[in-house]
Amino acid sequence: MTSRNVLGRPPYAPLAGIAAGVLGLGVAELIAALAGGASPLLALGDRVIDLTPRWLKEAAVATFGTADKPILLACVGLVTLVLLGVAGALAVRRPALGVGMLLLLGAIDIAALLADRADNGRTGVIALVIGLAVGITALILLTRTLRDTDGPATEAEAPEGFDRRRFLVAAAAVTAAGAAGGVGAKVVTGRRLPVTNVAIPAAVSPAAPLPAGAELRIDGLTPHLTPVDDFYRIDIALLTPRVDVTDYRLKIHGLVDRPIELTYEDLLAMPLYERRVTICCVSNEVGGDLIGNATWTGVRIRDVLKRAGLSPDADAVKSTGADGITIGTPLEALTDGRDALLAIAQDGEPLTRDHGFPVRMVVPGLYGYVSATKWLTDLEVTRFADFRAYWTDRGWSAEGPIKTESRIDLPGEDTMPGEVTVAGVAWAQHRGVSKVEVRIDDGPWQPATLAAEDSIDTWRQWTYRWDATEGEHRIQARAYDRTGTPQTADEAPPAPDGATGYPTRTVNVG
Repeated sequence: MTSRNVLGRPPYAPLAGIAAGVLGLGVAELIAALAGGASPLLALGDRVIDLTPRWLKEAAVATFGTADKPILLACVGLVTLVLLGVAGALAVRRPALGVGMLLLLGAIDIAALLADRADNGRTGVIALVIGLAVGITALILLTRTLRDTDGPATEAEAPEGFDRRRFLVAAAAVTAAGAAGGVGAKVVTGRRLPVTNVAIPAAVSPAAPLPAGAELRIDGLTPHLTPVDDFYRIDIALLTPRVDVTDYRLKIHGLVDRPIELTYEDLLAMPLYERRVTICCVSNEVGGDLIGNATWTGVRIRDVLKRAGLSPDADAVKSTGADGITIGTPLEALTDGRDALLAIAQDGEPLTRDHGFPVRMVVPGLYGYVSATKWLTDLEVTRFADFRAYWTDRGWSAEGPIKTESRIDLPGEDTMPGEVTVAGVAWAQHRGVSKVEVRIDDGPWQPATLAAEDSIDTWRQWTYRWDATEGEHRIQARAYDRTGTPQTADEAPPAPDGATGYPTRTVNVG
């Protein structure tokens, strides 16, 4: 007698497992959505993000940019489908093994829900248990018709009495029901739209007019102000938090004299300040595009902290977002006179959900991982010695001052001989850029022409006229801040406190 493969008769057994799993997950997602609990699938994705090694996170951001999370979620879904297929194959020979596989997958997801960063997973656990029961029942019923204890010994043959069409119809119906549950969950969640149509009062201190010559308007050169739709977004939220201003609360507590709680209306009633500030992600590679410049409107953080009264023992503020992120910011950077804001508007309009509605932090001079908390809900005045934030707990530096950097936008990889415009942007937030230099191949450094300075908190455009000759050439740039310190040539990756090195572009002339 021929030995039988424990994976069952392909493709029916794996199909049964996938169909049963999709049904169970769809039921769980729908119940979680109706009850306002965390999504089991997204909770699993969040846990994968949390457990991903730092080097792999950096590789994902460098490779996929802002598409890293959709790709991650697709990978989680694909792996889940494969494991469900294995569960179905096992269930044909040994039903207990198939059920055990589903229980193991469910236990992993329950652990992810209980570790939910936004502390919203308990309702999701109940929904998942119900969905798991439905999925196990479907698995047993679907694989029962595939079991053959007395039938033929070869796996390619169907068991006696097996109705292929009936099985495929049943599997398709089960899968469709699960998919319908998932779609229904999305519809239910989508109908709970938060109030976002708010009017932003006029700022008591508007941003200064943009100086003449600060915007060079050269085709291909990064504009001085980044449109909202083009502004980079790097965060840990697989699903953008939905925060409603009608029940929004910002808690300020910790090492303060008077813990306070502010509503969105309270913030709107405070003096608002409008400032142009360039913010940058610490994951930005040398010459990368995870950086943007915008006009932000909000309440000065130092005014809010003054209301609460600060303890002399404090040296940090731990901020928390609705996505569960925790960020540690040096208290000095929030109180030393720079325009650190609880921003409520970007470019004159309320923040979009993707960029932190209703409130986010914007702190000039610091990388986003220590300053730019989105969907802000909590400010705890504390000490660095008493806590570890999300990113510092994963090996990043506790404090992240932005380094002096530059980027080359022009020319492209191919150009014609003659006068060529080399152009880009340079930044040294809260210190300011004093000059930029360019060199071709290994020649001497030559001064570039700087656009007018907007402020020390924004980047500056620059240009250089190059008499290009035929052949392959290497262009490099370096910036200087207003202390006279040049951008370093030492090459370093983004971790643990920002990438360094000269931006380099190879150009073919001819």
